[in-house]
Amino acid sequence: MLYSYVMGFKTGRVLPVVLAALILAACSGQEPQTPAGGGQVKAGANADYYLQQMQQADNDSKTDFQLLAIRALINEGKTDRAQQLLGTLPQALTDVQQREQLLLSAELAVAQKRPQDAAAALQKLDPGQLTAEQQARFLQVRIAAGQGQQPSLDLLRAYIAQEPLLKDQAHQQNIDQTWQTLLAFSAQPQANLVINADENVLQGWLDLQHVYQDNKQDPALLKAGIRDWQTRYPQNPAAKTLPTQLNQVLNYQPSSAGQIALFLPMSGQAQVFSSAIQQGFNAARNGVNTAPVDPAPAGGTAAATPPAQPPAATPITAGQASGTQVKIYDTSSQPLPALLAQAQQDGATMIVGPLLKNEVEQLYASQSTMNILALNQPEHLQNRPNICYFSLSPEDEARDAANHIFQQHRQQPLLLVPRGSLGDRVVKAFADAWTKAGGGAVLEQRIGAVGELKQAINSGSGIQLSGQPVSSAAPSEPQSVTIAGLTIPAPPSDAAVSPSATGGGAVDAVYIIATPSELALIKPMIDMRTSSRARLGLFASSRSYQADAGPDYRLEMEGLEFSDIPLLAGANPGLLQQTSAQFKEDYSLVRLYAMGMDAWTLVNHFSEMRQIPGFQVAGDTGQLSATPDCVINRKLSWLKYQQGKLVQAL
Repeated sequence: MLYSYVMGFKTGRVLPVVLAALILAACSGQEPQTPAGGGQVKAGANADYYLQQMQQADNDSKTDFQLLAIRALINEGKTDRAQQLLGTLPQALTDVQQREQLLLSAELAVAQKRPQDAAAALQKLDPGQLTAEQQARFLQVRIAAGQGQQPSLDLLRAYIAQEPLLKDQAHQQNIDQTWQTLLAFSAQPQANLVINADENVLQGWLDLQHVYQDNKQDPALLKAGIRDWQTRYPQNPAAKTLPTQLNQVLNYQPSSAGQIALFLPMSGQAQVFSSAIQQGFNAARNGVNTAPVDPAPAGGTAAATPPAQPPAATPITAGQASGTQVKIYDTSSQPLPALLAQAQQDGATMIVGPLLKNEVEQLYASQSTMNILALNQPEHLQNRPNICYFSLSPEDEARDAANHIFQQHRQQPLLLVPRGSLGDRVVKAFADAWTKAGGGAVLEQRIGAVGELKQAINSGSGIQLSGQPVSSAAPSEPQSVTIAGLTIPAPPSDAAVSPSATGGGAVDAVYIIATPSELALIKPMIDMRTSSRARLGLFASSRSYQADAGPDYRLEMEGLEFSDIPLLAGANPGLLQQTSAQFKEDYSLVRLYAMGMDAWTLVNHFSEMRQIPGFQVAGDTGQLSATPDCVINRKLSWLKYQQGKLVQAL
């Protein structure tokens, strides 16, 4: 249904009967009666109808029909035509027509993904002068313009003002979106939020957020806190209709791990990885001290490499050892459905695994009711109430990097990633997280391996620090040519765009996915292209970390920040020394060992992860939390090369 706006009339002038009937029809949703001497007026007519009426109308009503046509065009997605028609409105408009013009300008800007222009148009409007129908549209535009931006009190106020106008599913959605906006405030100092004395509803929402933040790690306390809040704010909309996430908290039911079935490939090529996970799982189960400690303070050296003197063996306190039964099922030996049936027959109540992605995808066909902590994430995720997904993936690191870089107030990131599926996965995960955090454009640039990078150095082309906007359909890249074992890199593509062409300004952050040997070539090439005064932040993933790097390499990497799991970043030096010796300095296996330890932690907090939004536990692979689909997110530790040392990045 197309809504109308209230028309303004000149003194002594009567609204044309056809248009009056149209407005009443649009407001009521009913087919109007045929006016005397006029044709049938359509309710909720399309743009073509209004354009036709505009051509036939006299000057007094032509502008009114033109405004109706613009609105219909916006609703039909014909934004270019709406823009053109908006630009041809006459200069002399009544006050009411001017208000409608500004509102349409804001609606068009939202439709064209220009939120700043929409906000600017709204600033020129006084909501008190709008009709009730226009006020509803005003609020919707303000909310739409605020999506993807930094959370603001104005956005919260718009949600609060919109709430009484909605019913049923739209009302619940408003409550949930208000809550999500509040949660986005959690990282900001609450003392900086100043509200008016009469904003009782807003004050109630802020207090609810405090209750949640203070008690979210204890389900019982959180339940009691929510009930107490509802008593203190009985008239608040959220007291009557709780956000969906908080309803889940009130319905939280704890569960016991019981008997655990560990699904791992215990033969074949994946056996070495499974063995590391199994050892970590058993160590945590038997009470190995895995509690992370605070790493070295900023400015000090982090214990990212094993200390020179071996520590005493990690103790197992008497009484810590778990009595939970764990049985291993070799996923290399039988099909997954047969193993699931066997585990259920054996009395298992919890599955940990499988490890391989194709086997995780088979879980959906099993319809198993057992709780499952899958140790990988499928390509096409399904939200199942009994499944959580835990993996050490490049996507995890990319999402964490996007948030880390955004928190440093960087505006224009460039992703230097390898060609192929790894680069594709990293780019998508980073861009999605960047947009969710409120960032704008992201650029991507593909790089080759060591041989191609050396060719770039020898040819003097280096790294251009230009790229394609991730949101654009990138053209196919020229391929390198190999002749007699020598790889000749492809010339830079003419389609590459400079950062300024994206509207995001100059690149001020580069996120690099490269091996240590590749990074040793990339970092100097970037340094040669940027001045020491440039605020270009360089960031890398754990793929680049070289634990046994010498002083020359550490000095060459000056200023670079990289992420890794807390265990390798110095959170537990004793355990790191023990495990690194156990795996002969193979840090990829150390990471899998830490994954096994965290899998035990997650098993014992499965209900909280699955049912309590925002629940977190400190793990050896990161600060662990879950998405609504129960994908386990990991907030990693960040280290920085500074004067030949590794320090905690701020």
